[in-house]
Amino acid sequence: MYPEQYSRRILLCVAGLSPPIVTETLYALTVMGEPRFVPTEIHLLTTAEGAERARLTLLSEEPGWFHRLRQDYGLPEIRFALNAIHILRAADGRPLNDIREPADNEAIADAITAKVRDLTADPGSAVHASIAGGRKTMGFYLGYALSLFGRPQDRLSHVLVSSPFKSNPNFFYPAPVERVIFATGPDQRPLDASDATVTRADTFPSSACATACRRRCCARVPVSVSKRSHD
Repeated sequence: MYPEQYSRRILLCVAGLSPPIVTETLYALTVMGEPRFVPTEIHLLTTAEGAERARLTLLSEEPGWFHRLRQDYGLPEIRFALNAIHILRAADGRPLNDIREPADNEAIADAITAKVRDLTADPGSAVHASIAGGRKTMGFYLGYALSLFGRPQDRLSHVLVSSPFKSNPNFFYPAPVERVIFATGPDQRPLDASDATVTRADTFPSSACATACRRRCCARVPVSVSKRSHD
């Protein structure tokens, strides 16, 4: 089956301090995608500060950009709640606000790998993972994990946002009608969010043959990426 034909369709994102990556990717998959991949659920791996920003900007009543995107484009119910925002933690269990130390990188590598392993364990699911958010190491670990556990129905992608909307914290997705937001530069000039362009670049974590080979060599047991890196 094609990814969009699975009953459980999962969007998995990593993010740092930029929650808009979730709505930008969702827009690219459901509005611009052909064929459309409409997730039934969303999971976000992020830092403690990133989780708070996602809660306030995406899931709140106002501005609630996740809910507004669904309403603007008539998307069906998609499960995305606070319990689907997974806070990355240090080896000692401490929530991470940033990822700078080598030990913190090892901890998030294992956490991201464990989440990918868990979500791909369901044969009735198709996982679409976005590497567009967070520090570059987060995207790398997500892609690496999907190369280990990815199946033929799983996908990996990155989104590109046109200037001057890229990295603008006031921009969450291209609006269907005129919507004024403001630039972040010194002039803070008004911008029309409907003029923005979001494009998706798809990659495939591995071919079906490569995936099968990896599965034979890498049974579904707890995997530590950090441990492998030291072997």
